Amino acid sequence: MTTAPAPADFKNAMATAKVVMSAAASVTATAMVLQSMVRTIVPHELQGFLFSRIRSFFSCFSNEMTMVIDEYDGFIQNELFKAAQVFLGAKQSPSMMRIRVSKPEKENHFTLAMDRNQTLVDTFHGVQLKWVSVSRQVDSGSQVHHGRNSRVQYEVQHFKLTFHKKHREIVLNSYLPFVLSEVKSMKQEKKTLKIHTPSFDRIHGGPLSNAWASVNLDHPATFETLAMDLELKNTIMDDLKRFVRRKEYYRRVGKAWKRGYLLYGPPGTGKSSLVAAMANYLNFDIYDLELSGLRSNTELRRLLVATANHSILVVEDIDCTIELQDRNSETRAMRQKTMSTDYSQEGLTLSGFLNFIDGLWSSCGDERIIVFTTNHKEKLDSALLRPGRMDVHVYMSYCTPCGFRLLASNYLGIDYHELFDQIESSIMAARVTPAEVAEQLMKSDEPEVALQGLVSFLTNHKRKENEGESLPVPIGGRKWRD
Repeated sequence: MTTAPAPADFKNAMATAKVVMSAAASVTATAMVLQSMVRTIVPHELQGFLFSRIRSFFSCFSNEMTMVIDEYDGFIQNELFKAAQVFLGAKQSPSMMRIRVSKPEKENHFTLAMDRNQTLVDTFHGVQLKWVSVSRQVDSGSQVHHGRNSRVQYEVQHFKLTFHKKHREIVLNSYLPFVLSEVKSMKQEKKTLKIHTPSFDRIHGGPLSNAWASVNLDHPATFETLAMDLELKNTIMDDLKRFVRRKEYYRRVGKAWKRGYLLYGPPGTGKSSLVAAMANYLNFDIYDLELSGLRSNTELRRLLVATANHSILVVEDIDCTIELQDRNSETRAMRQKTMSTDYSQEGLTLSGFLNFIDGLWSSCGDERIIVFTTNHKEKLDSALLRPGRMDVHVYMSYCTPCGFRLLASNYLGIDYHELFDQIESSIMAARVTPAEVAEQLMKSDEPEVALQGLVSFLTNHKRKENEGESLPVPIGGRKWRD
């Protein structure tokens, strides 16, 4: 039988509770006063250090360990941070009150991510792990753009992963590798190819992820649809397959895992379509580098370091996008005079460009392909053409009979017509590009009409050539050089 507490005992318990509550309130009030005094008296530069030391002191009495996963490690994007973003976005937790939801155009799935300052609790092999997404705004100072001063703010993000100290080895040796492996599979299933272009107004200041802007790459070109010599297509595909499976080979011989291609030939021969076909074939993103928009080697370095692995870096019309000549001191001096007085760095130079292609900076990523295109190979500086920079030279020729048959199949849906022999004979005699042939085939949905129009076009084209009118002249050399 339970007896009620004596009145005296109850009074003593109440008195003790009041003392405890009073002491707790006093401590809390004192802490708030001290915090206010510190913020008022201690210089702002020292406050962070002081508070961190106080936290460190109290953490000595805690069994918890916290790992901080920053978005960047120096110039390099932290792979674990990107993996955590994807991994946590796919998780559902009652403790997470807000999530970020987006749906890129032409994609069939939603992209989920933890919102800033949210918490998610995960369990791995019976171990409880707490993730916190942390974000803060940082002022990068005054920047000069197009002659105007402006202040730029950017967001700095990191994750905090907290768990019991005794599980440190499990987290490092099992849990984090598990996260990386899971995300790799998730990305491969959902990957949508992107084409990235430089954000010239955001190169300076802020995280490297701001250096490029991207949109979905929705280019339909494949090696099956390219109007190119069949043997040449097979050679390129074999070279790409050999490249992607030779990671250990490149490491063993001490070379950066990259491959350089030079696509040269007349305009309209399919250089851009070949790049798109390569991206679709390898499932690689494209980074379209516009050199004429860069003002210095420093900007080029930031852009190249910010490119991701499994990507194709494209520099189109390398012969005319910018004058890359270190030897011409007068040109460099004039460029320096036209630059803003607030921007004292040297302009973009040939040596700086080459250093990033095959120097030490080129080893900052894996599985990269660099593609240069030009209409005039003979105009390129010889320093650009040597192996290690442009390993593979591909001549993009005028349309061939094989290319015409593929175009007729793609555009008209036919594999043979009585006009084929006449057209193929004319194509061999007249220098016409695949783009010109495709344009004629698109003029009618009726094969007979479209082919008759192509015959007339080829005949007229050949007549102009015989009369001495200016027509493109093919660049000499073999179709392939490795």
